[in-house]
Amino acid sequence: MLHAKGDLLSIDVSDRTTTTTDVDDVLESFIGGRGVATRLAHERVPFDVDPLGPDNRLLFTTGPMQASTMSFTGRMNATAVSPLTNGLCSSNAGGFLSRNFADTGYSAVEFVGAADELLTVHVTDEGVEFVPTPDLAGATVSETLGTLEREFDVSADQTAVVGPAGENEVRFASIMTSKERAFGRGGLGAVLGAKNVKAVTFDGDSAPDVEIPATQAEVHREAATDDHIMKRQGTVSVMDLANEVEGLPSYYFSERQFEGVEGINGAAVEAKKYKKGTCSACAFACKLPTRDEERGIETEGPEFEVAMAFGSNAGVDDIVDVMKSNKLCDELGLDAISAGNTIAAYLAAEDEFGNRDLIWELVEQIARREGVGDTLAEGIDRIADDLGVDNWSVKGMDFAAHEGRVLNGQGLSYAVSNRGADHMYATFYSVEYPLVDEDEALLPDGTLGKAGRIAHQEDKMALCDSGVVCKFSRDYMTPDRFETLFGAEFETLLDVGARTVALERHFNNQRGFDRSDDRLPYDLPDFEAALDEYYGERGWTDRGTVPEAAVEY
Repeated sequence: MLHAKGDLLSIDVSDRTTTTTDVDDVLESFIGGRGVATRLAHERVPFDVDPLGPDNRLLFTTGPMQASTMSFTGRMNATAVSPLTNGLCSSNAGGFLSRNFADTGYSAVEFVGAADELLTVHVTDEGVEFVPTPDLAGATVSETLGTLEREFDVSADQTAVVGPAGENEVRFASIMTSKERAFGRGGLGAVLGAKNVKAVTFDGDSAPDVEIPATQAEVHREAATDDHIMKRQGTVSVMDLANEVEGLPSYYFSERQFEGVEGINGAAVEAKKYKKGTCSACAFACKLPTRDEERGIETEGPEFEVAMAFGSNAGVDDIVDVMKSNKLCDELGLDAISAGNTIAAYLAAEDEFGNRDLIWELVEQIARREGVGDTLAEGIDRIADDLGVDNWSVKGMDFAAHEGRVLNGQGLSYAVSNRGADHMYATFYSVEYPLVDEDEALLPDGTLGKAGRIAHQEDKMALCDSGVVCKFSRDYMTPDRFETLFGAEFETLLDVGARTVALERHFNNQRGFDRSDDRLPYDLPDFEAALDEYYGERGWTDRGTVPEAAVEY
């Protein structure tokens, strides 16, 4: 079975020491990326760890496909115990970092401890350098990147940095790479910030030799030649469909259609797109560099989730306003989905929907933990009662845009996801809109009979995150291509995903998570019976816990 190669590099920023460990057995069993990081975290992170304490470990990992020249492979993984969800959480970022990371020769790099001063850490194939950079305290992402380029001759594509939000331990702070790409969901930027690490750079010329089958060329060619709407509008291309089926969260989830949708939909974004945007080696080019010359705003995006969070959910119907919110989040190092949803909760409490100036003020206050921003920085789950609004989160993570009250299987998948209300954990929305071929689609109504398909989707997404292969490759990465590229039967590959999901769940079980956490803020038909079906499909107990005998390393 194809897998990543290279040692684990452990970096203790408390005493500025490093160690390397042979992890070939883990790589052979879990491929790379999320699978390897989850397996290592399960062994190396204390079950009772404080997410913002020195014993939490932040793991960066990539996979074997980063040795290819195939489209959909410009991504990598970060894993730690999340300060937002309090569970083990993996986050995935695109851009151009993954191959610079692979050039160091390591399959995984982990950070532990907490430095006594603000550091930049340079990781190369020749060693690790710890550089105190106190002058970067409070710097934005672009200010930090400017300093790194001037003083250390490294590009944005070699870096993972935190903005003020990460330094201030905002629970939904992101780690930014390639300037505008984010390890977003779960607040892993706060984990790096709590370690007093402002930036990490990766460089080298020691990428391991991983032989990739010629099928990679077929996938790449199809990605380059296919006339796909995402090449023009990115993920926001689905917004009109979501609104049409009454599945577009609006006004802090109180409504499911938005009368101003034409101002923030795919066509609105496409009108502001001024060039192609892509990730490393990818010809699909679905990214959205956007610009409004009249107001002097230039950013990348927004994608659908952000257009919902800062658009319909906040009562904003101007795409340029959403672009500005998106840019602020990228500059300050905030997960734009959680930032937008949390601000929407505050707008609901204050009856201020549509107040764009207040929105931008709140983004700044959250990142710097100033004024009411200090409260909002805790995230919806911790502050909903204080605001007097409904708690629109699962396991501490606020909801993505795909509406579970309409797409009932997606709703169930939010409930059982180890990561909380995140749409990418199973991407079940694609089955129910549907965005897949008719023979793969399911009707959106109801929950019974969908547990097996949800588990299958979760396993497949975990496989993609381990490969690492972009989840938007679903029309191109067929089971037979997975088999050819990874040199194993598809069911064997899905088992890697299943074991990864089970290890995440088991880790979280040790932190107190069980069936009582697999909850939604709304009712779905036959929900309890559907939970039983899901646990049965997984071989877990009816309490939603993984039996010790079922934990497979």
